[in-house]
Amino acid sequence: MAGGQIDIEHLTKTFDDVLAVDDISLEMTSGEFFSMLGPSGCGKTTTLRMIAGFERPSSGRIALDGVDMQHTPPHKRQVNTVFQSYMIFPHLNVYENIAFGLRRQRCSKEETRRRVNETLELVQLGKLAARKPSQLSGGQQQRVALARALVLSPAVLLLDEPLGALDAKLRRQLQIELKTLQQTVGITFVYVTHDQEEALTMSDRIAVMNNGRVEQVATPREVYEEPATEFVADFMGVSNLIDAEAEAKDGDGCRLRVGDFTLRAHGGDCEARGPVKCLVRPERVRLEAYDAAGENRLPGMVERLVYLGSAIQVILRLATGDKLQALAQNDGGTLEYTQGTAVQAYLPPDALRVLRSAGAATTQEQPELTRPATDEASGRINLQPLVSETATDGAANDRP
Repeated sequence: MAGGQIDIEHLTKTFDDVLAVDDISLEMTSGEFFSMLGPSGCGKTTTLRMIAGFERPSSGRIALDGVDMQHTPPHKRQVNTVFQSYMIFPHLNVYENIAFGLRRQRCSKEETRRRVNETLELVQLGKLAARKPSQLSGGQQQRVALARALVLSPAVLLLDEPLGALDAKLRRQLQIELKTLQQTVGITFVYVTHDQEEALTMSDRIAVMNNGRVEQVATPREVYEEPATEFVADFMGVSNLIDAEAEAKDGDGCRLRVGDFTLRAHGGDCEARGPVKCLVRPERVRLEAYDAAGENRLPGMVERLVYLGSAIQVILRLATGDKLQALAQNDGGTLEYTQGTAVQAYLPPDALRVLRSAGAATTQEQPELTRPATDEASGRINLQPLVSETATDGAANDRP
């Protein structure tokens, strides 16, 4: 389906004296799976609701296929929304739930039957058309909600944490199904989530948001491997962020001082000088014997081992006093390191990324407005089990 281009220009939204969305600009191309990712309170759901027309911007512009949506009510926009709570009618069966919107549009019986049956097959519910919602599993109910939105042939489908109420295994299964569905129907999906795995799995591009602002827009690979800011690096997966001093240019990279040790880094802001953060992902850290020699090595001691099934998480205490996490893949062998083992942590230059320290960055002051507090920890992926926050649909996700 052609169309579905969304252009957001200098969009701002305030609730009383709270700045929920702070002058953001985004372009979501036709047929793209675009995710807005961030912790609770970052402004992602408020932005989604403004695209849908449920909230009016304080300033800025939202255009759908080049047409300004400022004066277009929600029911006249070529967008449909799927919420976390599904919002399907309990007294109607699956077929009637999906047909509801078409009947409101006064489609003929033949047209309604054809489109509903096609959509039922698309979401793999063809044999469950006569069932009531109470007879369906959570995943099947989510498919009904998706089908009810898709049957109206919107140019854009907005999804507000639609998998948040499902268990982890079913969520992972539906992530793949949802991406496949989007590629099949070919329309623009705009997906809101605080779950990094969801965003990385399904998205063509991701906008990482924080305190009402967009920190970075990029492909999943770029966001994970080439984070633009310290917040993105810390929020996207498990990160080792080490305080360092950027001293000088070194070939294609730069030379860093970490305590009494020198490292070379080839990624990130290699033009930075002075206090910086040095990023390395745990899967890129290589553990070696303590007597191993060579550059880009930091001595340390194994402080703790955590069994994760597919891998072993190794937590080190470096000679500098910093903690460092490494991952050792579970290949069936016996891990040669135990608690208290002295090791060298080799940090490959191409795995090290230099980020300007957040404390050194300047921010625009907003004396008359306050930004909602953000609990960054609630959104990070930890390798240990974590308790997922329960999100509620609607603007309440982003209000303080």
